[in-house]
Amino acid sequence: MKKLMRLLRKLQFLLCFLFFTTISFGQEVTTYYLIRHAEKDLSDKSNPHLTEVGKVRAQAWKTIFKEVTFDKIYSTAYHRTLETAAPTAEDHQISVEDYDARNLYSPNFKKATQGKTVLVVGHSNTTPYLANKISGVQNYADIDERIHGNLYIIQCIGDTVTTQLLSLE
Repeated sequence: MKKLMRLLRKLQFLLCFLFFTTISFGQEVTTYYLIRHAEKDLSDKSNPHLTEVGKVRAQAWKTIFKEVTFDKIYSTAYHRTLETAAPTAEDHQISVEDYDARNLYSPNFKKATQGKTVLVVGHSNTTPYLANKISGVQNYADIDERIHGNLYIIQCIGDTVTTQLLSLE
């Protein structure tokens, strides 16, 4: 638990640093925070809810994102992604919007998120796929089923796209 709290503090510092450095550019900045849903109940094969460990992780994401000012939060329509997004959305008083995992980074999605700070909660295959689509580079493979702590941070400033992958495992 102490290790997780130290990691949370470091991550909060990094997120604040990213926020303040983007202000100085004076250009429109789009920032995406992409995460996979937290641990799910493996006994339910159709639309599982989070396990108790998953609920704790969802609360940890809320703490990590405390200082980020989100304009939008997206999730697929599954229990596990909605339950992962819920604590952060409630804390920021933002409703969770649905996105179509089969049509990631569509022109409509790109337009709706341009110039915004956005959290997207997805899956082991959709999260890295979206990171690749936004960045225009195939940097990321599907997430191992045991990994639930990856955080992809992507910033778009004009034609410049930067990506960073942090692991909270």
